[in-house]
Amino acid sequence: MTTYDPADPEYLDEGAVRAELTRVFDLCHGCRLCFNLCPSFPTLFDLIDARDGDVGGLTAAEQDRVVDACYQCKLCYLKCPYVPPHEWKLDFPRLMLRVHARRHASGVPAREWVTDQVLGRTDLLGRVSTAVAPVVNAVTGHPGSLARRLMQRSVGLAAGRLLPPYARTRFTTWFRRRPADRGPAAFAAGSVQAHVSVFPTCFVEYMDPAVGQDLVKVFEYNGVACSLPEGTRCCGAPWLHQGNVAAFSKVAARNVAVLADEVRAGRDVVVAQPTCAYVVRQDYPAYLAATSQAADARLVAAHASDPAEYLMKLHKGEGTNLDTEFPGRAAGTVPDQVTYHVACHLQAEQIGLKSRDLLKVAGIRATPVQRCSGIDGTWGYRAENYELARKVAAPLKREVEAAGHEVVCGDCHLANGAILQETGIRPVHPIQLVARAYGIPEEEP
Repeated sequence: MTTYDPADPEYLDEGAVRAELTRVFDLCHGCRLCFNLCPSFPTLFDLIDARDGDVGGLTAAEQDRVVDACYQCKLCYLKCPYVPPHEWKLDFPRLMLRVHARRHASGVPAREWVTDQVLGRTDLLGRVSTAVAPVVNAVTGHPGSLARRLMQRSVGLAAGRLLPPYARTRFTTWFRRRPADRGPAAFAAGSVQAHVSVFPTCFVEYMDPAVGQDLVKVFEYNGVACSLPEGTRCCGAPWLHQGNVAAFSKVAARNVAVLADEVRAGRDVVVAQPTCAYVVRQDYPAYLAATSQAADARLVAAHASDPAEYLMKLHKGEGTNLDTEFPGRAAGTVPDQVTYHVACHLQAEQIGLKSRDLLKVAGIRATPVQRCSGIDGTWGYRAENYELARKVAAPLKREVEAAGHEVVCGDCHLANGAILQETGIRPVHPIQLVARAYGIPEEEP
């Protein structure tokens, strides 16, 4: 049965799920437009070809091999000609999520459960790890070390994967400690042109607060007052991708309640990470559709933006403006050309390349690279996926190196970590380049 609604009685039915896999795999077999997107499709087509085209003959284990190779990049949805409202209603990524939900409902092995808990409880890990950041970073910061091999055996995180370090000071702590007279001179003149609520996500909150700091400063430089939503948590993507619909829905309900109040107070929501922005815009409305919060989820989705997307709206909007004087450019603090990685989930949002456009306004020419990093949520952190994830990232490495620019930037913290591991180049967020172009100095650590 074709359903992507987790509230549907057939959603977790084993027979219905297997029948839907057969239907969708048959359509994919007849099209093959996505043959080069991710490992799921070559795996599927090889299995079908080995059976002389008999899609219905695939075993449950063979179907699961296709599911396990999907890392939720969403790119097949963008390319597929049969997505809703087409009568065939083919949504491959949501079907894969449905399979994971069915598996979770049936009970997962103890080792997988442990890995799920470690990857899913980002706020708990973040609060503990930032409190003792030097110790945590020393223990976990060396891929292949004894400590990392022990972590792989105990909690299932790939020993070879480069893990992002934790910050000593959380983003929200920095924000609340700022002087009361923060903001540009325009604020004192009463020329605030907009208000936003910054949803930092766990990556900015615990690991890369410098991105959030520059985001706030660039927005304030342009007369946009920033506040923080009180009570939000991780967007819940790790729970969703594991198939734990109950845990994800709980997180979604909590975040939507907070963010809807922000919107009703006259503030748009700026989400600092593409994966989280996709979850807020697409998954919250889908998974809360049958609840009393359905309208609030749609309200939040309609008022959520990526940072560069919001700034470009100011630039092109009626009655709003973006400061187009960039004194940092004249001072030579930013490069003329950069390599810009277009993250998969940013593409999935279907908003265009707003960071590239923003960099162009700042006088920085960006060479886009649209290759997957092989991380996509938490898939690439799992030990069983590590080698395949590195193969997925190989074209990204080649294209970044071929571009030949000293500076690489990207919106996705996860993808930036993979780029660092594959190339040795540490990417920066586009908003940080814009901050330097405005002459805004980096925050002292």
